[in-house]
Amino acid sequence: MTNAFDLLQQHFQTLLADNALWQTFIADDAVWELPFAESLGHPTRLSGRDELIRHAQWFGGAVEDFRFFDLRLYRAADPESAIAEVKAEGRIKATGRIYQQEYIVFLRSRDRKIKLLREYFDPTRAAKAMNVPIRGLDA
Repeated sequence: MTNAFDLLQQHFQTLLADNALWQTFIADDAVWELPFAESLGHPTRLSGRDELIRHAQWFGGAVEDFRFFDLRLYRAADPESAIAEVKAEGRIKATGRIYQQEYIVFLRSRDRKIKLLREYFDPTRAAKAMNVPIRGLDA
């Protein structure tokens, strides 16, 4: 793997399908930003390799039959940056509900490792599937 474009593709191929391999792509000081996760009661920023791995393993344990599809990858002028649009679907184990999502993900790499993931998603879809309230909405 030589650039961010390749790393981003590998991220989607291995995050859940081969998490041990995915872990090898993560820099020790990596950051995973989830700007809309706060509305679900989740952290908006994960720092360090261990936190990223814990989050990925939590997610892998919370869903079943999860898959990414319709992946569209975009190269940036900077070979250490890449962007993806991707759809996903799976079942939330705790509720039995289907979770369908569309993500926009930005990746920055350094030394052939993932340095930054910034993931945008629709928290209302996640809240419905997980059967949790969306924080910050007036009742």
